[in-house]
Amino acid sequence: MTFATAWDEQLRSFVDDLCRFETTPGDEAPAQKWLREFLEQAGFETYTWEANPERLADHPSFPDDPSAIETANRPSVAGVLEFGDPDAGRTLVLNGHVDVVPADSGWTGEPFEPRWRDGTLTARGATDMKSGLAAAIFAARHLVASDPHFDGRLVVESVVGEEEGGIGAAAAALENPYPFERDAAIVAEPTDCRPVIATEGSLMKRLCIEGRSAHAATRWHGESVLPHFERIRQAFSDLESERGERVEHPLYKAFPIPWPVCFGRLEAGRWASSVPDELTAEVRIGVAPGETVDEVEREFDERLASVVAADPFLGANPPAFERFSIQFEPAEIDPDEPVVKAVQSAMTAAGLSDTAPRGATYGADSRHYVHAGIPAVLFGPGEIQQAHFPDESIEWEAVLAAGELLAAAARTYLED
Repeated sequence: MTFATAWDEQLRSFVDDLCRFETTPGDEAPAQKWLREFLEQAGFETYTWEANPERLADHPSFPDDPSAIETANRPSVAGVLEFGDPDAGRTLVLNGHVDVVPADSGWTGEPFEPRWRDGTLTARGATDMKSGLAAAIFAARHLVASDPHFDGRLVVESVVGEEEGGIGAAAAALENPYPFERDAAIVAEPTDCRPVIATEGSLMKRLCIEGRSAHAATRWHGESVLPHFERIRQAFSDLESERGERVEHPLYKAFPIPWPVCFGRLEAGRWASSVPDELTAEVRIGVAPGETVDEVEREFDERLASVVAADPFLGANPPAFERFSIQFEPAEIDPDEPVVKAVQSAMTAAGLSDTAPRGATYGADSRHYVHAGIPAVLFGPGEIQQAHFPDESIEWEAVLAAGELLAAAARTYLED
């Protein structure tokens, strides 16, 4: 029996219910309680854990101050299925995150009231990544229903705080919540059902420039921060271009800007009738697989220093340029890892020809497992362009296809 024939109706109901939970950061607990109860009723042995903020504060992804990391009442949940003699076989994790980014004002309907139309689901989290999480859960159920005869263990995780650096996954990687080891993971992020084996890192920095205020009618007596900011922004844009040519990676040749620099937030001035004398800008800087956040930070610090050295005012009033928020280290695994081969085998068996591993210009929870020595590949339904987008949507056929492929990949991996 095909996955769609066996599970379409139940999976559709499950995703609809899950998308109705407003699981924005810090509000995941009700959904996780509901999900744990579902897993228990479906025959999974369940585990729950909360992250230790002091342990995360020692991790390079997170702020150094434990009080700045919100972990209380944010449980991550997992369900475990065992086959034959589980300790004699492999253990595979199917991972997904339940948290979503807040909905913005661009929605044409209520973000947490799922809408179904012409085979498409629209809801916050439909693509990123509740449908992928659901496909993983039902793929595990499909594997059990197929009466498997092999040794091994399958773990399905619903973690919290991915959008804040991977709170639940980092905790699981740092302090194993299970009484067994894990051999590999598939993270069901929206990759359009293509295997992603390399994820980009990111450096988050805050730039603060101080000028000198003056009345707009005599603005020549002031020192506007805007021209100084523009020189810095242009210098960073030039460095972005230089790095795009100098830092090469075979999986990123198709991207027009492989290591993007984005000034995502800018605030300047106090009043329309005054020369703007202060500016705060927040920038996200891409880090290539094979690089470290520290190395890339030094490049941009040095480029800023060169701008400051060439500007007498900035030389006398140097801007601050400091890290903030979450840092993402890049991650990469070998394309010959058995878990990658298992995914490719499932794709080939389903008649899909484009099985080549890819890279992604975003970060994901996979990096936490990779850095802990657990090979992890991204593979799930939906397109990343829909993530964090108004009227976020996913084609339902893609979710059903992902469930079939995840089940087949899990079987192949556990049987080998």
